[in-house]
Amino acid sequence: MDRKQFIRNSLLGTGMLVGGSAAARLIQNGIDELQPLEPIGFNHLPSVTPRIMSNMVLHKAATRGHANHGWLDTHHTFSFANYYDPERMHFGALRVLNDDTVAAGRGFGTHPHDNMEIISIPLEGDLEHKDSMGNTQMIRRGDIQVLSAGSGITHSESNLNADQLTRFLQIWVFPNKRNVAPRYDQLTLNPTERRNRLQQVLSPDPHDDGVWIHQDAWFHLGSFDAGKNAAYDLKRKGNGVYVFMLEGSAVVNDQLLERRDGLGIWDVDHLELTAGNEGAEVLMMEVPMQLN
Repeated sequence: MDRKQFIRNSLLGTGMLVGGSAAARLIQNGIDELQPLEPIGFNHLPSVTPRIMSNMVLHKAATRGHANHGWLDTHHTFSFANYYDPERMHFGALRVLNDDTVAAGRGFGTHPHDNMEIISIPLEGDLEHKDSMGNTQMIRRGDIQVLSAGSGITHSESNLNADQLTRFLQIWVFPNKRNVAPRYDQLTLNPTERRNRLQQVLSPDPHDDGVWIHQDAWFHLGSFDAGKNAAYDLKRKGNGVYVFMLEGSAVVNDQLLERRDGLGIWDVDHLELTAGNEGAEVLMMEVPMQLN
């Protein structure tokens, strides 16, 4: 698939519900996914082939796609909007991992999605969420938000602060059910529950810890002091785990990860983590490797 075909398919087939006047409004709002291609682009880093091993792939932080729109400074682990790398389309059901910084007083205008599980994890500051189901909520550092787009939804995310940036992770996961009723949820997490251990923050079970989504996926956050160890047993046979190093460093299954590095691992049942000299903050995302 070439770059222009990827952009076209992104609009039609990876969770964006776009048509007619709605698409025109989105372009006026400056939504990243729908901007036309530019000859030079947005200061993207050159494509660098990821280091692929027998059952893992390493994405160093500096090899991510990068776009700075002024109001939004974003790094893409996987192909997104005007960043396209055929070697980095997704990791199993994990489609998008964007590391976003939103300028004060700015945000994502109202735009639509369908058939995608969209998870937001604020790292600094806060965002106001509004959607077509009538929800108006504020999410802050320490929260996790999930939007099951299902049969179709519109929403906006805005940094209302006059003098403070907002930094957050925007994560998209392909669902295992299509055209479900749209749903919104958010949860304030207890940070003490991830001190030197892994805290479950997302699962497929509404009655389990954290928020839930329509996919056999489990997310965990951990905050580790220097030299501390942790083990993770996969929940479902055939799943893989994408490890994203938020801060610090750690060795995961003999592979060193530094700040904002990502490591995808499959064909394993168990992971071992040892935090580096400055400690480690980590997000582990277990997802199916085969799409339904």
